[in-house]
Amino acid sequence: MDMTKAIPAIQKYMTTVPHSIGIEQSLGVAARMMAEYHIRHLPVLHGGQLKGILTDRDLRLIQSFPDVDLEIATVEEAMTEEPFTVSPDAPLDDVVSEMAEKRYGSAVVVQNHKVVGIFTTVDACQALAELLHSRLRS
Repeated sequence: MDMTKAIPAIQKYMTTVPHSIGIEQSLGVAARMMAEYHIRHLPVLHGGQLKGILTDRDLRLIQSFPDVDLEIATVEEAMTEEPFTVSPDAPLDDVVSEMAEKRYGSAVVVQNHKVVGIFTTVDACQALAELLHSRLRS
């Protein structure tokens, strides 16, 4: 088996231009976006700059507190600051190794300070399936 194939870049498997949300938006808006688009990770932006990531887990956690009104509470109150970021040309193996080691659910793909994609554990599973199929066929 030829093992000299180049390791693909993350941009080959990322979800391009993911949905994002403003830092000042309510958590209710975020929850509705996640439900509508069937997503679990929302990059949080302010003035076009990445400020954090909001996950369905963050939402569930804040919903577990008594007296939290999702229409009043903001994304900023529940998001994780300084999410794991990579460039579009980051090698797939480096990204998935880091995600596994640190137990990250996603990597936000950033180019020139702009969010250009997101790579989630679902994307990682799809990449693994595709790579296994191509290796086993060759």
